[in-house]
Amino acid sequence: MTSTRTDVVAPSVLTELRDGVLVVTLNRPHARNAMNADMAEQIGDALERAHHDPQVRVVILTGAGDQAFCGGGDLVAMSEGQSLEPADPVKEAWGFGGVCRHPIDKPIIAAVNGFAVGGGAQLVLTCDLVVAEENAVFSLPEVGNGLVATAGAAVRLPAWLPRPIAMELLLLGRRFTAAQAHSWGLVNRVVPPGRALGDALAMAETISRQAPLAVQATKRVVAGIVDREFVTEHDAWERNLIEVVANRATEDAKEGPRAFAEKRPPRWQGR
Repeated sequence: MTSTRTDVVAPSVLTELRDGVLVVTLNRPHARNAMNADMAEQIGDALERAHHDPQVRVVILTGAGDQAFCGGGDLVAMSEGQSLEPADPVKEAWGFGGVCRHPIDKPIIAAVNGFAVGGGAQLVLTCDLVVAEENAVFSLPEVGNGLVATAGAAVRLPAWLPRPIAMELLLLGRRFTAAQAHSWGLVNRVVPPGRALGDALAMAETISRQAPLAVQATKRVVAGIVDREFVTEHDAWERNLIEVVANRATEDAKEGPRAFAEKRPPRWQGR
């Protein structure tokens, strides 16, 4: 009997090189492209390829299907005790999705084609440019799941937005639209449904016509990358790590994903 499981018949990440643009597609649409360790490793490997391959000028990160860019971390896998990070410590250090702490000197464009939730929203924040469809919706619901936003939102949002807005997004966990994200400067362009990838490719084509070494140097300066480290964010990431490690050891951090998997309200213990 032939299996119908998507993870069996199709890889969790698709890559395609189009005239110097490496399109990386999260390919678990049945799970709203939620992140697991296999997907994170493959995305991270694709970024390494892009960094070292002179034929690659720009990377585009997008999601398969028309429902979700990335639904965040796979909370069902977490509730079962599975790690969302690759076993290889070098690849684990690349951060959520193989992206969030993985500096490369090629520009990355997010083509957001649906929900970008939790870690999915933080993938978007990692990218250098963002094209979002009108129906794209973002949220950072980690505190409602007993977790800390581990993948950069607590590091980057306070640097990019007025503090009250950053706090509201992180502490209330409410959804916000592509139009709102655009008004705050988190999204470059808002486009009609079905247009995110096409418009991202057009943007990438324009970048590809520029001098490649100048583009890469400019990204390093703006992103604060030196010797493949985010040096301007170093202290914030260190504080983030301390809080994340402490949070993961709590009962509430285990209860949140468990409650999500069991489709019930969480029972917080404050310990």
